[in-house]
Amino acid sequence: MRSALIRVSGVVQGVGFRPFVHRMASKWGLRGYVKNMGGSEVEILVEGREDQIANFLSSLFTEKPPPAKIEELSLREVPPSGSIEFSILPSDSSPKLPSMIPPDIAICEGCLAEIHDPRDRRYRYALNSCAWCGPRFSMMERPPYDRENTSMADFPLCDDCLSEYGDPGNVRRFHAQGMSCPVCGPRLWLEEPSGLRVDCDDPISEAASLIREGEIVAIKGIGGYHVAALATDDGVVEELRRRKDRPQKPFALMALDLVTVERFAEIPSREIRSLLAGPERPIVLLPERPGSGLSRLVAPGLNAVGFMLPYTGVHHLLLEEVPDGVLIMTSGNERGRPMCIDEECARRRLSGIVDHILQHNRRIVNRVDDSVVRLTAGRVTFLRRSRGYAPSWIRLPFRLERPVIAFGAELQNAGAVAFEDKLIPTQFVGDTDEYENLTYLERALEFLVRSYRLDLSEAVLAADMHPSYSSRRLAELWSMERGMELVLVQHHHAHAVSVAAELGVDGDWVGVAVAADGLGYGLDGTLWGGEVLKFSYRGAERFASLTPVPMPGGDAATRRPPRMLIGVLSTFMGDDEVKEILRSRGIVDHLPGGEGEVDIALAQARSGAPMISSVGRVMDAAASLLGVCHVRTYEGEPAMKLEAAAAAADPLEYSLVRRDGIVRVDLRRTFESLIERREDGVPALAGAFISSLGEALGSAAAEAADSLGVDLVVASGGAAVNTLFISAMERALSESGIRLVLNSKLPPGDGGVAAGQAVSAGLGVPSYERPRATPPQ
Repeated sequence: MRSALIRVSGVVQGVGFRPFVHRMASKWGLRGYVKNMGGSEVEILVEGREDQIANFLSSLFTEKPPPAKIEELSLREVPPSGSIEFSILPSDSSPKLPSMIPPDIAICEGCLAEIHDPRDRRYRYALNSCAWCGPRFSMMERPPYDRENTSMADFPLCDDCLSEYGDPGNVRRFHAQGMSCPVCGPRLWLEEPSGLRVDCDDPISEAASLIREGEIVAIKGIGGYHVAALATDDGVVEELRRRKDRPQKPFALMALDLVTVERFAEIPSREIRSLLAGPERPIVLLPERPGSGLSRLVAPGLNAVGFMLPYTGVHHLLLEEVPDGVLIMTSGNERGRPMCIDEECARRRLSGIVDHILQHNRRIVNRVDDSVVRLTAGRVTFLRRSRGYAPSWIRLPFRLERPVIAFGAELQNAGAVAFEDKLIPTQFVGDTDEYENLTYLERALEFLVRSYRLDLSEAVLAADMHPSYSSRRLAELWSMERGMELVLVQHHHAHAVSVAAELGVDGDWVGVAVAADGLGYGLDGTLWGGEVLKFSYRGAERFASLTPVPMPGGDAATRRPPRMLIGVLSTFMGDDEVKEILRSRGIVDHLPGGEGEVDIALAQARSGAPMISSVGRVMDAAASLLGVCHVRTYEGEPAMKLEAAAAAADPLEYSLVRRDGIVRVDLRRTFESLIERREDGVPALAGAFISSLGEALGSAAAEAADSLGVDLVVASGGAAVNTLFISAMERALSESGIRLVLNSKLPPGDGGVAAGQAVSAGLGVPSYERPRATPPQ
């Protein structure tokens, strides 16, 4: 007779793992117990013969529930306790082995079958879930994952559900913490934005009827509210854009099934089909089919549309009753503000956007936006890592010297915490220059700090170097109020570290990174965004960059691409030449101040404008020059539309020159070619320009890699999702036998910056080259 104490971490709470352990222990004739622990792990005691325990351990891996993930298992022999049966014990709030907080899981086939079966007691119960599916993180107050620690504590189980809960033979409902039924569970109703309830027998059918008639309806979901509307009616979509004050940013779509998706878009591979239909259910950007029938206003100026499949019973039942089985399903928020998560916010903030609201009375504890992914040069890349993935951790190949709380960047932000060998990004937060998003970032970080019981006396804070970022100011406030050390990590170094951490290189590795984005505060006090770095986790040195160009009006140039074009052209043209280019192409008409604004921008460009070496900003300039985009209404819009307009083409001419001790990519000749070769057409020129950027930075990175003797380069930053850019870079590197690696578990954009900050600060204070230029006043 042997007795073994086993602790298991991974995704093992909220996924039916304890009931599964009970079944396996009974199957192999073992005695003992299983219980949840406060670190989101599971503790198991088994007593029996050695062969029984061996069979039990094997079955933990081979027969575990579909959503469960075992990352770590520890076992030690202990004296037998004399147990006479195997039991599921009440949870223990003390943590012994940190484990993952379970993310939200799409409705499973079993629950879906029940809500479609007229003979089942859960027929059309749209909030159906079981041990294998449903909301998890979004309704958790604290670990361990037990009903009383979630918003389901508001709904005591009825006798029928209690019977299922206590039945070991009921695979999906035995000890299922989030289960319910129409008798005891959360309920749906339809209301007007004022809160006045609509008298109807079936709120979902009534909502579907209203949508068919052209109404716009808000829907309370798992992690927040969606706004639903017809996707094939120009008039409806135009009205939705007017109400949301969202002139150009694409809307996400939800389709009933894969067959429906394929009527409107191309699914390029088996991997993407699996991703769409998997338990995470992200939005996936797909090439739109010609003549798809979707409104041209769903994704203006783009050639890809974002599709997701339904992940709740509400979504399934709704989509079954609308034309074509497809709807716009966009976030329920006012422009720039976080998504609503409660009835009061929906009534107050969405009343000017929607005609009706489909509500339910299960509280949303943690806001969780939909995740978004795309293909970049054949690789799946995150644009937003949130529902279905957050707050799962990423394992590091080494242990950090201290815990870290990282505040990230500013736009499209997320935070992160890290301790031991675990990196845990928060869910997507958004633009933290908006106060409500900033407080949302703080709450998301506080949740992880509490859940993993991080000792603030041992932890450090990490933030971006940019002195004006709200996220940095929040970190500074934490530092002052809590007496904690604050470590500032350079923006592009954090991008580079995020890839290295994913890749699993050890703590002493030194490599090369291409960091390409809109902007980040540089080590010399100027703005960077097209950089080649020699770096390690503990520091970075600038090896190459785009040649800096003026940014007339500062932030005004990010909103008005013609200003950025003026800045670029001013570096190799006289004022009259610049004006003639703008007049002849009608670009002047897209500046609110017309010719006068051109004069002001030229004066700014030649005296005192911030200098920037950014891939994103020169793409903005090219987008304006080619007539693709003259106003930026959402983050990354000009670059996205430039990519959508582009066709594969050979790069244009550029030069690599050494100035001020670093290699500079000079794009003057590149822009001259865009002007001279106008007859080549926009697709060819857009593709050639993007390829020029990728090839130039790839060539500079190859030179840096050769100087270090490494055969691998990492690339990150918001521009590192552009297929033409990455493909050109990859070709340039492959000529030198160098492999290119991108982010695959984190967003390459600023949503991954906090992860890089956390890893770098967790290994000490990063060391950087000394600034070589005087920061501008």
